[in-house]
Amino acid sequence: MSKVRQVKKEIKILVEEAVKSSLRSKKIKLKKVPEVSVERSKEEKFGDYSTNIALLLGKELNIPPQEIGGLISRFLGEKEIFSRIEIVPPGFINLFLGSKRLYRILALILEKETQFGRFDDKGKKVQIEFVSANPTGPLHVGHGRGAAIGDSIANLLDAYGYRVSREYYINDRGNQIDTLGISVKWRYLALLGEKVHFPEEWNGAQTYQGDYIKDIAGLIKEKHGAKWKEKDISFFSQLAMEEITTGIKNDLKAFGVNFDTWFKESELYKKREPERIKKVLEKKGCLEEKDGAVWFKSKLFGDTKNRVIIRQNKTPTYLASDIAYHAQKFKHFNEVINVWGADHHGYIPRMKAAVEALGYQPDNLKIVLVQLVKLTRSGRQVSMSTRQGEFITLKEVLSEVGKDAARFIFMTRRSDAQLDFDLELAKKKSLDNPVYYVQYAHARLCNILQFAEEKQIVLKKTNEAKLSLLKEKEELHLIKLLAGFPDIVELSACSLEPHRLTNYLREVARSFHSFYSIHRVITDDLDLSLARLALIKAVKIIVKSALGLLGVDAPEKM
Repeated sequence: MSKVRQVKKEIKILVEEAVKSSLRSKKIKLKKVPEVSVERSKEEKFGDYSTNIALLLGKELNIPPQEIGGLISRFLGEKEIFSRIEIVPPGFINLFLGSKRLYRILALILEKETQFGRFDDKGKKVQIEFVSANPTGPLHVGHGRGAAIGDSIANLLDAYGYRVSREYYINDRGNQIDTLGISVKWRYLALLGEKVHFPEEWNGAQTYQGDYIKDIAGLIKEKHGAKWKEKDISFFSQLAMEEITTGIKNDLKAFGVNFDTWFKESELYKKREPERIKKVLEKKGCLEEKDGAVWFKSKLFGDTKNRVIIRQNKTPTYLASDIAYHAQKFKHFNEVINVWGADHHGYIPRMKAAVEALGYQPDNLKIVLVQLVKLTRSGRQVSMSTRQGEFITLKEVLSEVGKDAARFIFMTRRSDAQLDFDLELAKKKSLDNPVYYVQYAHARLCNILQFAEEKQIVLKKTNEAKLSLLKEKEELHLIKLLAGFPDIVELSACSLEPHRLTNYLREVARSFHSFYSIHRVITDDLDLSLARLALIKAVKIIVKSALGLLGVDAPEKM
């Protein structure tokens, strides 16, 4: 048996069948039938789901939409899934779910428990690369948002049936790494008492001036004294990268993020991959030499202009590394997802061009852009970190608000929308705090089940509950929300938008709190009590599962 039952997908199939039956009954043949779209209604008065297919067909056939809608609804009325079907001007078909179907889905949730909302293995291998901050400094709060979004997308894709691999790409070579090395060496020499001029720029790059550079230099001095002052830049670069990467890994672990692979850019050059890819592109006629440089003819594949991959000084550009890196990815995965900062928007066309030039489908490279985070405290923007001198670190935010609040709030808006993160709100133990609001719902659900157990009212088997006793509008609304969980998982996974799941969770929590404020669960009627306990248990299952997909804990007490 499948692990999921998707209400929206089932309705879509039924509507498609009803459309075909309607056209056959009228002896109408269309070369192309408009695609059926079924959406969950925003207001209950418009049904649980609605479709505009009658409008589309009416326009196509020059038939009044309400007339064709009435015909479609007659065929839909034969299905027990619906309790009522309404045709409303100018031709929308509003569909109301029947309680019998809702009870069956509720029973299925109780049967499948954590497997409800998980899909069968699709046999598709997907890699998601995210964070990938250069090992030149600690993670800042923007990296944290990218980490939360990337990890949750990976969780959602896994639940959707994909075989997911998480990767962190380490840019461990190039001028930035040399600059890191010289920055640390200068600080080290200064700590040894030498007079050192520390410029803001070196070799055309901005030097690293943060206090963390002093800390790394201090560790070197503490462990080894003055014996390494003659070491070259690469030696200090390696030491600094190792120290910073260890810090990054520790911060991500505290944030609940773990990677399957940490891939170093230098590995590409050890295996001479950029050189091999250059030859591949040459054979395909995708390169040209001009002005002493080698150019990738990315305009052939939709980019706005051609791009340099080998500079005049014969050194490869970042694009050369990235083309070789993506060639490695597509050797092993059907689909590749990159989570990038929004400032990388202009990089998308050239990477898609490179993927196509290598012979892969550019649509199989998907890019998720993550906008900036503006930290505020009670509405006022927080000043930059005095500790680091450059940015607010993820570690600082975690120490103040904790993992759960940070992860949840990072995903309360679309990834490509700027996020205002109120530190004081994130710490509040009030229903104004979105993560507290949802976690409190889970804790309350656990408390109800514990209270029932203390009263020796325990639902041992689902068939012990007479679910047909759940007739109140608050009860039915809750069940409808739970029934839509697989659809939300699919939508969030396929759109790469985990904020849809946070919105769903808040809606479920709001519906539960509303139900609980009106109705007692443990009543003098044992059958009703058991039925409501079944509902409570199902809500708990869905809330915990959804929080888990977001990497957020589901506390049993608060």
